Amino acid sequence: MSHIPCFPENKTVSYINFLEYRAVIKFLYLKGHTPKETFDEMKKVYGDDSPSYDVVKNWHRQFKCGRTSVQTAPIPGRPHSAIDEHTIQQVEVAILENSRVTVRHLAQNVKISVGSVEKIIQDHLHMHKISSRWVPQLLTPFQKQERVKCSQALLTMCHENQEDFFNRLITWDESWVHHYDPETKVQLMQWKHHDSPPPKKACAQLSAGKVMLTVFWDQHGVVLMDFLAKGTMITGAYYASLLRKLREAIKTNRRGMLNKGARLLQDSAPVQNSHVAQMEACSCGFEILPHPPYSPDLAPSDFHLFPTMKLFLKGKHFSDDETLISEVTTWLLEQPADFYKRGVYSCLKRWEKCVSLGGSYVEKD
Repeated sequence: MSHIPCFPENKTVSYINFLEYRAVIKFLYLKGHTPKETFDEMKKVYGDDSPSYDVVKNWHRQFKCGRTSVQTAPIPGRPHSAIDEHTIQQVEVAILENSRVTVRHLAQNVKISVGSVEKIIQDHLHMHKISSRWVPQLLTPFQKQERVKCSQALLTMCHENQEDFFNRLITWDESWVHHYDPETKVQLMQWKHHDSPPPKKACAQLSAGKVMLTVFWDQHGVVLMDFLAKGTMITGAYYASLLRKLREAIKTNRRGMLNKGARLLQDSAPVQNSHVAQMEACSCGFEILPHPPYSPDLAPSDFHLFPTMKLFLKGKHFSDDETLISEVTTWLLEQPADFYKRGVYSCLKRWEKCVSLGGSYVEKD
């Protein structure tokens, strides 16, 4: 019989565990359980340490074909292999101790060939090497709890009257826009003949020239834009002045919103939460919605508006602030209302996902 590992992925499991799992599978098979029923029963008892459904199904098939032993039998007619349960465990333990260890280093430590190590990793441990995903912050349990709490509060408000919730919602944030932002590698891809040389391009960096864009927007489009040149101090008083401008812009462009009570969904930056800014928001009659710190994945400007805008600006050169401001303003005003509506309404799915993930970052809608 061929060797079939009976252990969960990314777990250190002893040979005794292998025998225990196989014995349980055999017992439930003899009781007349189906592979699915056996898998479900073991999942209840062992949880994440239980063997996979494929392993359970494989052992059911072997017992059905007449196998009685749960021990790993040698393969008749073939030479002894360097891959056995002990070697598999050695490789797995070494990987769990150092997830960046190389295949060659593993082969030297375990004293088997590189090919055998690769076979163990791929066919027995079912592992593969990936790069770490960048996240804004390695969240603590408390921060995750805060993200869940805020998401649940916003979902409760939204579910009471979804149409009214989004009719009163204005979101805003700020971001630097540069005179020159290099194109991505995907944007630089081009067609070529098989025998033609590959294209080359000098490495480019973000330009030093830049302006700070602050934009207030809702499901219908932009309500207010503001630009600050590089080197200008951003203070609580500056944000307070923006809130006064926003109130006037709402009077002109969103009639009736102030009477209903405008709600602001904003980042939790210290300046925005300063006493001056908070007092001005109250004076203007704005309700500040809860938003957890370190959560750009829950801020519509960060996950929807700014990425799309900056993709449009990549590769473009602007000689001065005025030209850049004109281009950004034109782009923001030319986007259809559906673009802004999708960005705002996508918050619903992200809040729901945040809650279901226990506060972990939401990668996609």
